[in-house]
Amino acid sequence: MWHIKEHRDITKICRKMPGHVVQKYELWKEIVFRHGPEKLKEFPGFHDEKLKGNRKGQRSSRLSLQYRVIYWAQNDIITVYVLEITPHKY
Repeated sequence: MWHIKEHRDITKICRKMPGHVVQKYELWKEIVFRHGPEKLKEFPGFHDEKLKGNRKGQRSSRLSLQYRVIYWAQNDIITVYVLEITPHKY
């Protein structure tokens, strides 16, 4: 089992998001908690990918066409840090 640590603003952000995005985030957390972030690759709807540039080392998973969860995983202590949930900028 993995530990998921959320940034302190995640609860506030979730209150402002549409309900279906919050439900998908809860599903995302359940998958990561039980199986780890590697399992997300088996779900094409999350479109989990490594980030580049100043977000190097972090990963992104799609919650909807607009919203992404940005996180990084630390394998040695089996922890996933959720940094933010943000509308994707096009």
